[in-house]
Amino acid sequence: MPLGTAIHNIEITLGKGGQLARAAGAVAELIAKEDRSATLRLPSGEARLISENCSATIGQVGNITANNRSFGKAGAKRWLGKRSEVRGVAMNPVDHPHGGGEGRTPIGRKKPVTPWGYSALGKKSRKRNRYSDASILRRRE
Repeated sequence: MPLGTAIHNIEITLGKGGQLARAAGAVAELIAKEDRSATLRLPSGEARLISENCSATIGQVGNITANNRSFGKAGAKRWLGKRSEVRGVAMNPVDHPHGGGEGRTPIGRKKPVTPWGYSALGKKSRKRNRYSDASILRRRE
């Protein structure tokens, strides 16, 4: 495959099947080849090494305008299995760390948290020293 080729549905592990760039309109670019590995620029902006033997499909995934769809009513989202989001502040303290209080009260903490008490904004959630860290050349921005 020549450099600069647009590809999608890319395998990470040989024989496991496509795992990268599979969403509507997604495309990755082949930017380098050295030894038995290839460097890809993924839709997230991450640069990653994968084996040259891993399979991929040439071209871009179809249905590029999927994000532009107007659902029209809440029920159309429900048909897809999506449920409405309830704010933590609107819950009771037994249900969410932001819940409770008399009337409209602030969060009552320094930073917003998830229902399980983990930091909700800006905290990196990726585990340190993962086996795949060596194959990531540049993290996403």
